[in-house]
Amino acid sequence: MNNNDVILVLNGLINTCRQGEEAFKSAAENIQNSEFRRLFNIFSQQRAQFVSELQAEVHRLGGEAPKAGNSTTTLRNWTNVRSMVLRDEASIIAECQREEESAVNDYQEALKADLPLDVQYVVKRQYMDIKDAYDRMRILQRAA
Repeated sequence: MNNNDVILVLNGLINTCRQGEEAFKSAAENIQNSEFRRLFNIFSQQRAQFVSELQAEVHRLGGEAPKAGNSTTTLRNWTNVRSMVLRDEASIIAECQREEESAVNDYQEALKADLPLDVQYVVKRQYMDIKDAYDRMRILQRAA
């Protein structure tokens, strides 16, 4: 896999993480349960950290990371975020679960690519954290 292909995969993951960051931020702002709010804020900050790590990898490989506010990402997030404002706790958790399921799928696809070992390490570590968040969302969804 050449550098341009690796950069393309990483840029896709940057967009995925930005979507997750915004979804969790919106969920935290719109949920009443303070423990859930804290958890969603943690996940939002984690996704922001993932974006920074992935951007550093893209720059190290000589590429340019997508700028915040990618129109497709922004439109999807705006639709999801707006819908959260009018929802109950269970619906907010369900939306976060859907977002994380999408992220898990995106990371699984990225891990199928022939990434360099150093990049693969970063992606795999992030994938494990995203998978953990997805599992937690599933538990919260059953409890809601």
